[in-house]
Amino acid sequence: MEYKHIIFEVSEGVGIVTMNRPEALNALNLEVVAELDDLFSRIDSDPEVKVAVITGAGRSFIAGADIEEMGRLTGDEGREMVLKGHHLMSTIENNRKPVIAAINGYSLGGGNELAMSCDFRIASEKAKFGQPEVGLGIIPGYGGTQRLPRLVGKGMAKKLILCAETIDAQEALRIGLVDKVVAPEELMDTVMGLARKICAMAPIAIDVAKSAINSGLQCDLKTGLRIETESFYRAFASEDRVEGMHAFVEKRPAKFRNK
Repeated sequence: MEYKHIIFEVSEGVGIVTMNRPEALNALNLEVVAELDDLFSRIDSDPEVKVAVITGAGRSFIAGADIEEMGRLTGDEGREMVLKGHHLMSTIENNRKPVIAAINGYSLGGGNELAMSCDFRIASEKAKFGQPEVGLGIIPGYGGTQRLPRLVGKGMAKKLILCAETIDAQEALRIGLVDKVVAPEELMDTVMGLARKICAMAPIAIDVAKSAINSGLQCDLKTGLRIETESFYRAFASEDRVEGMHAFVEKRPAKFRNK
């Protein structure tokens, strides 16, 4: 697929996805959702990409869905739009590669829902967050009613969604919506530093650890421990485990396989 609204480049194992609709504050229309879904599906199986980063061009990360486009949809078309959004967010959340959101500006509506599907959220001090949907007569439809309370708690999620509040980066950090807040000029250096730390680790261990955490959070502890056992086995049976342990004993950097 040729991408009209996103830029993708790979640098030293890090795949950088830049939303590139600055004239629309990088709003998500159906075309952009399809492009992102295709790209993150490719990233999942690309041996050259160990970590993905998503950010926005201009002053916005992603300022929600495209309201003009949504206003033309029927009820049935709106339902189909939501299903496509759910698929995209699952493609990101369950990607074999860790995904870092570098939130440079507005992270609203569907944009905030996309950020919540990422593994890490690093925000600029200028970033703004919110779920404004009830003011438009709808509700968050790309996972916001489910992922937001899991991150910040039920009460805070209801406040943000039912009051359509917009909060700043420091408040987002306080409630646990983001992991770190930095000066705007430090955002990409901070994100790339985190990405390179992850790139240095064993790819199969990163893959199965992420999967075990995501899967385990959806079930009881006993089932989660079974998931952990099988995930541990996959990593332990790998060549990376042999290399990692030999490198540790021999006091040298490990040379993990790029897969």
